[in-house]
Amino acid sequence: MKKLPFAKLLLLTAMMACQKDDPPKPADGVDLTGIPYNPAAYNFTLPPGFPSMTIPAGNPMTAEGIDLGRRLFFDPILSADSTIACGSCHDPKKSFNDNLALSPGVGGQLGGRSSMAVINVAFFEHGLFWDGRAATLEDQALQPVENPVEMAESWDHVEVKLRRHSSYPARFRKAFGIKNSTEITRDLAVKAIAQFERTLISANSRFDRKIYQLESDPFLFSEMESDGYKLYFDDLSGSSSAAHCAHCHDGGPLLTSDAFFNNAIEDVQTLDDFPDYGLGKVTGKQSDNGKFRAPTLRNIALTAPYMHDGRFQTLEEVVEHYNSGGHFISNVNAQSILPLHLTAYEKQALVAFLHTFTDTSFVSNPNFQNPFK
Repeated sequence: MKKLPFAKLLLLTAMMACQKDDPPKPADGVDLTGIPYNPAAYNFTLPPGFPSMTIPAGNPMTAEGIDLGRRLFFDPILSADSTIACGSCHDPKKSFNDNLALSPGVGGQLGGRSSMAVINVAFFEHGLFWDGRAATLEDQALQPVENPVEMAESWDHVEVKLRRHSSYPARFRKAFGIKNSTEITRDLAVKAIAQFERTLISANSRFDRKIYQLESDPFLFSEMESDGYKLYFDDLSGSSSAAHCAHCHDGGPLLTSDAFFNNAIEDVQTLDDFPDYGLGKVTGKQSDNGKFRAPTLRNIALTAPYMHDGRFQTLEEVVEHYNSGGHFISNVNAQSILPLHLTAYEKQALVAFLHTFTDTSFVSNPNFQNPFK
């Protein structure tokens, strides 16, 4: 057999590589009308103390939609090389976090921020992501697919892959009543993912059992945890100091104020000097530079490292930061971020109380696990 010159062989190899990466041509549509469409409405009772959940009229929750969403959440088919799924950065066993400062995407590329734990996100109404750039869960689910350092894929290509898949057309039919596989779209895919994410409710920590489920067990909190409770909620009775935690991480069941703050972690001279503008990049307001979402403190003991860039490895480091008062600049709330002068015992008590937010039933819930494992 005649050997190709090296230069031609190199060119041919490059052409084949390009062809391999090209999106496959759409398959002919598959008629799905023979598959029954009888979606079962998904109804659940909100836990004690929780606010109402806003569910879009155009995306009612169904058992079939949630099941489809769970599969899409954990399926790396959404990424360019089938290596990264939503669940890669949001592992249920890690409270839908990955315990990394920065998460690797396709090809090992690192993003600029730490993954947020996906807990009770259906109740957040002031923007999702660290910078609030997504208004709804549906909008949030659209973005990672086409982010070049996350899934690095195009939705056009994803739609083709889902339409050609052996089982997804039938699942989309059962969830949304489509009549042909060509009707599978990104809008339906993110609706399903959003339905699954709305089920991710944590409400069974020791904190919940004492405060909202009103268990009478006097030993539910230790003496140290009870002292930490007083610090967290600025209960100045006795000798307890104030830690001002609840100003940003509200004492309600969500354990977040659903708002954005500059929590004084950056030592900058002006509001234009932040290495990451956060909310300011979204709003265009200088006063929002350096502000980030106050995350929920639910399962906070399971979701290290901490802050939007994962700079603190332990809760003790976080408490030390707030105890120091951080780095003040004009958009820091001086009534919440200031030197606390906590004693060594008070700092230990505060960390002990934060552990009462741990909900192990959430991370072990079989309905939240990867269906492919």
